[in-house]
Amino acid sequence: MKKNTVLYILLVFLIVVNGFFVFNYVGKSNDNKAEGRKDPMSFLRKELKFNDAQQEKLQTINVAHHENMMHSNNALRDLKDALLNNISNASVDEKTIDSITSLIGKEQANLEKEVYYHFNSIHDICDEKQKEKFKKIIKDALRRGGDEGGRPPRSQRPERPEGHRPPPPPNDF
Repeated sequence: MKKNTVLYILLVFLIVVNGFFVFNYVGKSNDNKAEGRKDPMSFLRKELKFNDAQQEKLQTINVAHHENMMHSNNALRDLKDALLNNISNASVDEKTIDSITSLIGKEQANLEKEVYYHFNSIHDICDEKQKEKFKKIIKDALRRGGDEGGRPPRSQRPERPEGHRPPPPPNDF
């Protein structure tokens, strides 16, 4: 009887501990997703202090921008898939590869134009004070590269002597 009591206590303890870890794991993964993906439009609304009319225009601009970006991203993905599908072909025509890569470049240019026109549209709905603040926000975002964890700009990297490189990784083949 004592053996069973110890096992039951251990079983209850393990169930409680597992429940605690599952609850924390599920709860934290949702929190991290919410923290990791902040809405840039809410940031702009807050920083630029848009009024109701400006917020409505921003919403309209953002919806149109999202649709255009989705269309361009889908086209870009299809073109890259077409390019990579030629990897297994023994005889690949160089003109085909050049044509596909040229189309990829044009589609990438369309994406960049869409981003420019999106920001230009947001700039247009701002008043003069907001325009100055918006320019500063965009400039700061471009300096950071949009990635906090990325490499610092060359001007902020430490100086290294010419020819100094880190050692190559070990070959563990």
